[in-house]
Amino acid sequence: MKTPQSLVKIEVPSPLGPIVLAASALGLRGLWFIDQRYAPNFTAWPDAPEHPLLQAAHRQLDAYFSGQTDRFDLPLDPSVGTRFQQAVWQALRQIPTGQTCSYQQLAQALGRPQAARATGAAVGRNPWSLVVPCHRVVGSDGRLTGYAGGLWRKEALLALESGDIASLRNACQSSPV
Repeated sequence: MKTPQSLVKIEVPSPLGPIVLAASALGLRGLWFIDQRYAPNFTAWPDAPEHPLLQAAHRQLDAYFSGQTDRFDLPLDPSVGTRFQQAVWQALRQIPTGQTCSYQQLAQALGRPQAARATGAAVGRNPWSLVVPCHRVVGSDGRLTGYAGGLWRKEALLALESGDIASLRNACQSSPV
């Protein structure tokens, strides 16, 4: 992933551990848990706690985690990813809250039924965790698999979206954070 020099960031707390939000002049560039696999090295990016987009993203994350909303209304930086990755990430945004689909179903929806592994790789490289809901993709047998933020977070996010507060608490209590 190419990284422009104009990125700014903030780190915000969440029930699932600290999150880094980054913005470019084109929109939200990413949302990563600080220990997330495939996260870029954001330590050199300047902090911008007053940045309007980052503030809006922080407010929407707070509303999401408190159960007040299940949608994000943020402009995403369109320069991120390959065409195929962008198509996968757009397809992820079509998965309704509280529902899941498999990597194979996602590949079929993209018209690429033989590309389940490539689809899974693109899902794993999603730079907008939560905003682009990659946590809603599961294995063909319905099991939780492959979440760059950790399977315990995937379990917690699905519990949050289904209203299963007991499972959310259990997932958060068993977290390594």
